[in-house]
Formats: sequence, C-alpha cells, structure tokens
Amino acid sequence: MAGRRIKDRWHNSTPEQDSRDVLAEKTFDDQASALAYILWRQALNGAINLHAEDFRYDNDQQRIGVISELLAFQIQHVDRLTYSFVDADDRGQLINQLCRKVAKHMQDNLSDIAGPGSYIPPFIALLNERFSDYAGFSYRDTEPGYKALRYLGQQVLEIMGHDQENRWVIDQIIEIDAPDIIEQVTKSTDRLFGRGA
Repeated sequence: MAGRRIKDRWHNSTPEQDSRDVLAEKTFDDQASALAYILWRQALNGAINLHAEDFRYDNDQQRIGVISELLAFQIQHVDRLTYSFVDADDRGQLINQLCRKVAKHMQDNLSDIAGPGSYIPPFIALLNERFSDYAGFSYRDTEPGYKALRYLGQQVLEIMGHDQENRWVIDQIIEIDAPDIIEQVTKSTDRLFGRGA
C-alpha cells in the first residue's frame, strides 16, 4: 500500500496566514470530514491491495465487507489516538461525527455499486459490534497490540473465505496492510490536529 499519497494537511487560505491560525478555525465537523475521507481512501486502497496481492474476492459483497472491517479498525484507532489530547466529551463528539461521515461515504458508494438501499444501519451495527470487540485489546502508546491486528485479519479471512488463495490473508493483514494503515492514520490524525510536521 506504500506510495499512495493522501492529503492530510490544512491549506492556508492566504500566504500570510499561519498554519496554527488555520487549525484554530477548524471545528470537529471539519476534522471529522477530513478524517472520514482519509479513512475511506485507506479502506478502499486496502481492499484493492489485497486483490493486487492475489487474494480472491468472489463478489462485491466481500469487497464491501473488507472495506467495512478496515473502516471500523481505523475509526477505533482514531479514537485511541485522540484519547491523549482531546477531552472525553469532545472526543465522543468527534468520533460520533466521524462515524456518521464515514457511514455517508458508505451509503453513497454502495448506492452507486449495488443500487438504492439503506446501507447505513448495518454499517453502524457493525461499528458498534467492532468497537466493543476492539475495546478488549491492548495498545502500547499509539500502536495496537498483536491481538487487535490478528482479530482484524481473522475478520477479513471470514469474509473472503478459507480457500487456498486466501488462507494467508491474516499474515498479509498483520505484517503488511495493518501496519501501513496504522502509520497513515496516525500521521494524518496528528497533522490534522496540528501535532505533526
């Protein structure tokens, strides 16, 4: 997944405007919108990367399932990252808005792929289930532990199937894809909140 550039810095409106001034003007809604787009792109790239690495999807439902799992993993990662610098009430508001905006991306894209339908409720139900599951896994600093990565890999394997081509997908997720996703989400979150270079 390396090599894909993702815009994760706020644009200064004028050359004289300091980036700290731009950041101060941003609301949680702005932050959530930017993060939602970044997480969506990361999840989509992750699903595409699995196919490029010769893992097999049988249908669009599997692709959508993998994208959903990657999104849930990333949202809970943002929640863990912001724990140290956003107070609990504000963080709750940020994550709530982030979930809504990611769900809107899901609705819009699935409507294009699969036709009209109500795609948000099942996605929100998945998020609630996964947040509960991921809450039981440990983090060290800003890094999820091995059990969290293995859990993500197991969920992807369950979606894609246990056949010969997909049997190594857990290793792919643990060793390559999840670390790339974690690095990008961490960098993007830090930059959007004025904590990174």
